[in-house]
Amino acid sequence: MIRGAIFDFDGVIVDSHPVHLRAWRKFLDSVGKTVSEEQLHFVLDGRKREDILRHFMGAMEADQMTEYGLRKEQFFRDEAAHVRMADGLLDFLENLQSGQLALAVASSGSKSRIHFLLDQFDLRKYFGVVVTGHEVEQGKPHPAVFLKAAYQLGMDSSDLVVFEDAVSGVKAARSAGTKCIGIAQPDAAPRLLAAGANHVVPDFRSLSCSKLQELMTNAAGSNSIPAIH
Repeated sequence: MIRGAIFDFDGVIVDSHPVHLRAWRKFLDSVGKTVSEEQLHFVLDGRKREDILRHFMGAMEADQMTEYGLRKEQFFRDEAAHVRMADGLLDFLENLQSGQLALAVASSGSKSRIHFLLDQFDLRKYFGVVVTGHEVEQGKPHPAVFLKAAYQLGMDSSDLVVFEDAVSGVKAARSAGTKCIGIAQPDAAPRLLAAGANHVVPDFRSLSCSKLQELMTNAAGSNSIPAIH
């Protein structure tokens, strides 16, 4: 039986990817860095902000990293009003709480931004644990962020399910020893299944605590079950 659930943040709890893309584009333009749309989509793979900065800008001093990070953060906050909550999320969280599952957020995102948006949507009350990219040295696909969340929940990873929308996040979840449900539209679902997701759903509207237990019971002992619901 699943005893707890860990949620990635961007693309899972909130539909923030369009805002992220615009914020990173504005930041890169501000430092005179030109990248293609295809190259820009690297920012959606669940990496830490520092890893994204190094990917585009190369090695830099710590103070430069901080300055760039704050600049990008401001570009994001300028458009935070355009971020919306994932479909079906609130009902699902209420249902999980009624089923007495422990809930956590584990994201590569920055602490200030994650807590800013949790407060904006009044979601903090649902999550007993929030782990962000600032609290782990290694970002996804390393499992550190999920292992830390499991530790803070006081649970074994095998008793947990992770909700993820990125290939690196799915790999991190499975490396941490958790089950994993991917959040993606049908055209992107095969990538998450290939990375190890047990199931893929487009949003939370089809899920409940009982449905989650059923899916994960069927997934027991399997590294990947190619099913899309």
